[in-house]
Amino acid sequence: MSDPRETLAALQDHVIDRRRFLAFTGALAGTALYAQLRGDAVRAAPLKGYPFRLGIASGDPDPTAVSLWTRLAPEPLTVGGGMPRRDVAVRWELARDERFRKVERRGVVAAVPELAHSVHVDVRGLDPGREYFYRFATGPDRSPVGRTRTAPRPGARVKELTFAFASCQAWPDGFYTAYRRMNEQDLDLVIHLGDYIYEYGIPADGGARGVAIPPALQEYCVTLDRFRLQHALYKTDPDLQETHRRFPFAVTWDDHEVENDYAGIYPEYAETSPEFVAKRASAYQAYFEHMPLRLSARPSRGEVKLYRRLRYGDLAEFNVLDTRQYRADQPCGDGEQPRCQAGFDPDATMTGDRQEEWLLDGLERSRAKWNVIAQGVMMGELKHDAAGGRYWQDAWDGYPGQRARLLESIAAISETRERHLNPVVVTGDWHSTFVNDLKVDFEDASRDATVATEFVGTSITTNGDGLVYGPYYEPMVPFNPSIQFFDGDRRGYVLCKLDHDEWRTELRMVEEVGDADAEEYTFAAFVVEDGRPGAEIDCSPGPNPPKLGRVDCSPV
Repeated sequence: MSDPRETLAALQDHVIDRRRFLAFTGALAGTALYAQLRGDAVRAAPLKGYPFRLGIASGDPDPTAVSLWTRLAPEPLTVGGGMPRRDVAVRWELARDERFRKVERRGVVAAVPELAHSVHVDVRGLDPGREYFYRFATGPDRSPVGRTRTAPRPGARVKELTFAFASCQAWPDGFYTAYRRMNEQDLDLVIHLGDYIYEYGIPADGGARGVAIPPALQEYCVTLDRFRLQHALYKTDPDLQETHRRFPFAVTWDDHEVENDYAGIYPEYAETSPEFVAKRASAYQAYFEHMPLRLSARPSRGEVKLYRRLRYGDLAEFNVLDTRQYRADQPCGDGEQPRCQAGFDPDATMTGDRQEEWLLDGLERSRAKWNVIAQGVMMGELKHDAAGGRYWQDAWDGYPGQRARLLESIAAISETRERHLNPVVVTGDWHSTFVNDLKVDFEDASRDATVATEFVGTSITTNGDGLVYGPYYEPMVPFNPSIQFFDGDRRGYVLCKLDHDEWRTELRMVEEVGDADAEEYTFAAFVVEDGRPGAEIDCSPGPNPPKLGRVDCSPV
């Protein structure tokens, strides 16, 4: 058997060569691009069916640029999406107004079969902190009009910022009711923290959605074509499409975009293999093809560079992490295990050394009021028994050495700054809500020991409306003094509102995901004050007073 690391190194830009890459990205956008399209794509016959059935999206806004995305797929739930095996010319426009009377940028790009006829355009030279509208067209067909917004200029005084974060949206577990309600907000940004898709086969009856599923989608995801079908199925949801159309996204992945609890090039409960490395490369490519990512994230040698930084003037800086691609195999074993000495080895890393250095360097240089770390799995400690003998190894509990090193470094940076660092971690994965005090020593119950605040959001749909993690995790909460709040049985998203005095987090829950039009409510709200790590609960909004963790909103 060949070395899987050699397999990874052998994936030499197999998708598309550099000359064709420049063509499809629109780096040479304009009339000169037509000559670079193979097969006379401009004058080719029209497509057989409306091609924008997977919607449009924007992402990764910075002060002068934003990434635009679509994928041509007249038949999205078939291999190839109903597209011909040729390049297709796609026109794009970005304007200051919704009627496109003031067009700022336009161009033509090639949607190529090597990338499932997806389109990624990095539009540059824009004005900071303003709203724009965009659309795509090919032949006689035109996409819906999308709305996006650039970030404020560097260092600009930003009065307030509103964003939402979400994760874990298993398609057959329920409707995307949470996105429908999110669309009623006025957001500057949406952050998706992973498990955008799940790699499992879809039930023949569509699960909670109750629709017939083609046989190809009932298979487990392994090949590139199968991962493309899974992404396409998820993208057909109208509420998810509308969220992408309305707001710019910043995305990162967790495990289910590839395989449950994988670590780097190692699958769960198994040694690595060339087959798994090839599967991971296929999953990464399909992810890029379906996300509004910057062109710098283009798959190369079986990898995708996903960690990056978004800045919103003087108010907030977002450090978006990749906690899957570079991590060492779980040093103490998979699943629920006792902590072991190997977890403290310097090589036992969740992020890889380069990404850790990048993160700490960015935090040290930042002058933003709030410094956000957006990442996939829970950073706070969760002992599974009173003795502290068992931990879930796929989370940061499996890498306690790096976690302590990282939190020690953040504490040191905070002490040497003239302004407060105000670090806040936002996390997905757990299908539950946690509010955690992050500490170098999690046994120290004092408020002064808190280095950062962590908000762990529940799922959009995963686990449906059943009682799953409430009964499982609730008995563990008393063993963990750093957990300030827990809820395991509700679905929704997290809404965050920032200004220069405080950070406000609202847990926006939907009544049920079995009902596509269910109402939402604020289950609980928390406030982090400038210069004071740790969240305080606001007991006013919730109809059901929360009682778990260190907080109690019960009437006296």
